[in-house]
Amino acid sequence: MTATLHATVPDRAPGAGRARRSRRRRGRRGEGVRGWLFALPTAVFVALLFLAPLALVIQMSFSDWPLLGGNQGWNFPENYQDAVSNRFFWDSVWFTLKYTVLTTIILLALSLGLAMLVQESTRWKGFLRTSFLVPSALGLASASLLFYVLYSPIAGPFADLMEAWGFTFLGTPDGALWSTIFLIVWRYAGFYMLLMLVGLQGIPDDVYEAARIDGASRAQTFRSITLPLLRPTLALTTVLCVTGSLLAFEQFYILTKGGPDNSTITIVQLIYSVAFQGQNDLGVAGALSVIVLLALVVINIAQIRAFNRKAED
Repeated sequence: MTATLHATVPDRAPGAGRARRSRRRRGRRGEGVRGWLFALPTAVFVALLFLAPLALVIQMSFSDWPLLGGNQGWNFPENYQDAVSNRFFWDSVWFTLKYTVLTTIILLALSLGLAMLVQESTRWKGFLRTSFLVPSALGLASASLLFYVLYSPIAGPFADLMEAWGFTFLGTPDGALWSTIFLIVWRYAGFYMLLMLVGLQGIPDDVYEAARIDGASRAQTFRSITLPLLRPTLALTTVLCVTGSLLAFEQFYILTKGGPDNSTITIVQLIYSVAFQGQNDLGVAGALSVIVLLALVVINIAQIRAFNRKAED
């Protein structure tokens, strides 16, 4: 009897091991299916609201597609040639880049300064945070309409001063540019301040304490500790700010309509104008959109690589 038991146990062990492995594989497959089910709503959302419109825009850019006529057939590369040869194309590109550089520098510098002020302040911390964040709760279109009234030489609160001093906020190219930048800084400074504040609070206090013990000044601490450790946050805010500025539309459409003398036309305004005003050509507008998308991808990749290279150094 004992011999029989010893002979049968080894025969059952491999079968039991295979059963356990089979159960583990089924368990892993079940976890994978559940993971895909959790990701499915997001995948459907991305497919419907990003991939499908992107495919349609690419198809338009390759086709003769009037606004009211539908797809009239293949029209490549004529659409891209017409897009680049548009008389406002290079002016809009230059203005958009200038606006992006100015807005990004001013907005990030100011938001970092506000974040450091709020972080170090104790008595007025709550009041300052609320004051800086309130404009962020207002939609950009609503904020643009508000500033349009403020800048109005007829109904605005500064109308008498403008008439007495002979100036207008939106009457000259430089005035229109800086007035719009002021609106954007007012609207978004609180939002970027919040991102900067999260990054600052993630820096350990022990690092600053060690710097103070070593006798480092505030400037040296900021340059050698705060900026390097804040690099991930700076990368995120820079990408967001640059992308948002390159795609600027509402503020200029409401405040300036591209004026005065077509001096404040952004590249997105040009796309809108080609598609729905004047030419009514969705094919050329699609070609412009694809060009802007490719430029955004290249610029964002360059920014991320630049920040990664600095982190490695």
